[in-house]
Amino acid sequence: MMKALLRYPSLSRPVRALLLSVAAVCAAVPLRAQTAPGAGVTVQPLKSSLAEEAFQTLLVSRALEKLGYTVLPMKDLEPATEHLAIANGDATFMANHWHRLHADFYRHSGGDARLVRRGSLAEGAVQGYLIDRRTAERYGISRLDQLKDPEIAKLFDTDGDGKADLTGCNPGWGCEMAIEHHLDGLQLRAQVTHRQGSYAALMADAMARFKQGLPILYYTWTPYWVSAVLRPGRDVVWLQVPAPAGQVSETQLPNGRDYGFQADREQIVANRAFVEQHPAAGKLFELMTLPIADINAQNQRMTEGADKPRDIERHVEGWIRAHQAVFDGWIEAARDAARGTARDAAAQAPKAP
Repeated sequence: MMKALLRYPSLSRPVRALLLSVAAVCAAVPLRAQTAPGAGVTVQPLKSSLAEEAFQTLLVSRALEKLGYTVLPMKDLEPATEHLAIANGDATFMANHWHRLHADFYRHSGGDARLVRRGSLAEGAVQGYLIDRRTAERYGISRLDQLKDPEIAKLFDTDGDGKADLTGCNPGWGCEMAIEHHLDGLQLRAQVTHRQGSYAALMADAMARFKQGLPILYYTWTPYWVSAVLRPGRDVVWLQVPAPAGQVSETQLPNGRDYGFQADREQIVANRAFVEQHPAAGKLFELMTLPIADINAQNQRMTEGADKPRDIERHVEGWIRAHQAVFDGWIEAARDAARGTARDAAAQAPKAP
């Protein structure tokens, strides 16, 4: 553009001013593309009905906004539907995918052909069954299959039918299928009722019973706030889950203990076409990671009353400030990925003869 101006010195002043303006805009475009590779692109995040998943989802959204993406408010769907919506392009990402627990949801939604899951947002996710420590020690209960004893099962009866009431997993989450498998495999149907509905409300009932000194039996997982309130080893104990007769356990730990579930990890799952078109976002999804302790701590703050959208936004902003160097490192690596893709495209472009 500048060469053209020099070549035609007779151009009028208004025309020269217009050409200089165009040149400035053209020069600014590559710089903006490098610092805000998501400019002009809209992203739709999803989470499940669990309010506590808003923290990590909003943190990913804030990082995407830093890259220039326009991020819409998160929508709530249950995990199976989340995977399908992302695979179909109706949404962009979710930050609550469990690698093992949600493997069937991932596969049935098209797997790697339509979705991407890389890296680990949170390592060391665990799940299982717990009872209050007082009852465990008094009656010597350490395994789930001990509930086959009607007298043991009756200890956890909350509705007077003589069966143990297990606070379980909402339909559609994935964990409910594992619980059903355990109840069938250990032949516990006649002694245990799997209570399902609003998990938060059911756990509130269980905690009320615990405060009254009554026995409780429940399923939970980490990262989640429950184990920050009912602390394993102090208030409650994990129950082991032996493999059914004639079967080999796939969940036994190296120390011989078996809690019925394999250790898992949480990941970001995104639409494959979106990631391929936006390497900055793909790199961000791959790199982001959160300590489980931080997720548990934030979730507990929500149970203590700081659970409004404004509260969660404040928690996210506080986490970013406390880990600014880490956050900035994610952003710079994502920008580098975009720059690298742009350089590769330029190198492969046909050259003028």
